[in-house]
Amino acid sequence: MSEKNREGKRTAREKLAVEREKQKAADKRRRALIVGGAVVAVLGLAAVIGVVAANAGKDDSAASGPVVAPSGAQGKDGLAIPVGKDSAKSTLTVWEDFRCPACKSFETAYRPVIHELTNAGQLRTEYHLVTLIDGNMGGTGSRNAANAAACAQDAGKFPAYHDVLFDHQPPEVDDAYADNARLIELAGKVDGLDTPAFRACVEKGTHNGWVAKSDQAFDKGDFSGTPTVLFDGKNIYQDQTMTPAKLKQMVQEANQG
Repeated sequence: MSEKNREGKRTAREKLAVEREKQKAADKRRRALIVGGAVVAVLGLAAVIGVVAANAGKDDSAASGPVVAPSGAQGKDGLAIPVGKDSAKSTLTVWEDFRCPACKSFETAYRPVIHELTNAGQLRTEYHLVTLIDGNMGGTGSRNAANAAACAQDAGKFPAYHDVLFDHQPPEVDDAYADNARLIELAGKVDGLDTPAFRACVEKGTHNGWVAKSDQAFDKGDFSGTPTVLFDGKNIYQDQTMTPAKLKQMVQEANQG
């Protein structure tokens, strides 16, 4: 082989090596941008509209069985648990996941005014329970907690137990609510809830099929994440100017009209 040919091949190999290093560097930068962008997106959405809906990998196998709606469930397909008087002029529709940190943040900020307005007969709240975090993180805590909340509705204790579940919410990565014993333990914090009927309902997953159907309705609703909060049909949680005081004013104005 001539010196010229050897030099040409060596140059070609060097160029190929350089291109490979460039490609590795580009791939590394791209991965960093993807990871960084994902972190920023999750933090931003958690603060504004909750966790982005992504249900890939959701385990639907355990959700099979009959769709048994809890007592008093209303709305389309009986998927809403109502709290408040039917005569209230304003309706707040809330889609929540008991494992969702952004949902807990919403409850912490807005619960006092929602309770005040509901107790005053000015606001009716419809709760829809979903399993978004089970789909994102794996596990069954969202579903089991939602089933237990539906069991509490059967016992006429939903509002109090709903609040207890959010007050004792485990870290998002901790699927503690998959343990029915933990859900029953928390029922002891609600007067009169921890009964044989409630325990059986929780342990049998009586409302699992209903929870799955509610989650399917959430998927079909084209919502961006949890919590999704609608005031008389309008999404207000995406409004960055929304505050508990503003919500109270909106409800009071609606009741004066």
